[in-house]
Amino acid sequence: MNYAASSEQCLSRILAGLDLSFLSQRDLKLFTNRLNSHFHELFTRYVDVYGHQFDCYYHLSQLVLSLAMGLKNRKADLKRLDRARSHDDKLWHQQENQVGMACYVDLMGPTLTDLQAKIPYFKSLGLTYLHLMPLYASPEGDSDGGYAVSDYRKVNPVLGNMKELEALSKALRDAGINLVLDFVFNHTSDEHRWAKAALTGDENYQNYYYLFDDRTIPDQYEQSLREIFPQVRRGSFTWNETMQKWVWTTFNSFQWDLNYSNPAVFNAITEEMLFLANIGCAALRLDALAFIWKQMGTNCENQPNAHKLIQAFNCCLQITAPAVVFKSEAIVHPDEVLKYIRQDECQLSYNPLLMALIWNSLATRKTRLLTSSMQKSFAIEQDC
Repeated sequence: MNYAASSEQCLSRILAGLDLSFLSQRDLKLFTNRLNSHFHELFTRYVDVYGHQFDCYYHLSQLVLSLAMGLKNRKADLKRLDRARSHDDKLWHQQENQVGMACYVDLMGPTLTDLQAKIPYFKSLGLTYLHLMPLYASPEGDSDGGYAVSDYRKVNPVLGNMKELEALSKALRDAGINLVLDFVFNHTSDEHRWAKAALTGDENYQNYYYLFDDRTIPDQYEQSLREIFPQVRRGSFTWNETMQKWVWTTFNSFQWDLNYSNPAVFNAITEEMLFLANIGCAALRLDALAFIWKQMGTNCENQPNAHKLIQAFNCCLQITAPAVVFKSEAIVHPDEVLKYIRQDECQLSYNPLLMALIWNSLATRKTRLLTSSMQKSFAIEQDC
């Protein structure tokens, strides 16, 4: 397929059919310019994954509409930041003076307002990067430390509310500290509104997840899957009595894996991603990104389509919130970790092997393994 010609024709047709009058003239010009720069890559990735589906064009046009709405909802100071960082020769995450910290709000705050009052302390430490561990609404008791999200647009009320998170984000930004938030996009809580709709029998939302009437297909998948928490439960599927179906639950029984073979899921989670980006964070940590694509006969980790989807998400950010970067949380083989670290995918990444070997060296008081690993340290793209 001639993707270049096809993407131009597709974009022209999409824009002709959309009412973007809710954008100001300035934003419309900005949006159109960014589409012209990034739509080809978005189109290529999207069509690679969803092009065989009869409604691909419809979903792609709806995605463009969501991106425009995301730009409309982006505050003026964040738009200025987008413009400023687009002209930076060296982006903040590439600077050698970066000092980062990760924390749970309740252990450091214990509320968002309390945390904001600690900004002078963070400055005294030289912090330039603050990752707040998941703080979204999640069911008490079945939260997985906040990684079972029941609402991406609400803060856990024990910690505060979304207005307080936005205020904290701006205060950190004004202090020269970049805020990092989690983007938990492989799964939702079984109490998320999508899951609740699926429980009532809504077929549209049942298609947001992997649901099976019997064990035939799950058993075929299980032959090549690894168990993530075997000490908690066996297998990767959970029987749901209400629906009388098996649900794909890679991590915990209350965390339902999203079905990214459905383009409606990609579009819906993109809207949640843009909402989080518009809070004012500088980076989104992509939780469990290695697991988002399921392919029969594989371990359903690090699949080619997972990379294509993340690259498509990246294109969406470049169009709507280009100051935001991705951080990969790929806790997989080092060779696989490397594949996510690209300018068009994840600009930041954990180094899980180094993290483990530092603790190994502290525990054993020996550095042989650490030294060996560092000597073979993989190379990443120069602009990451």
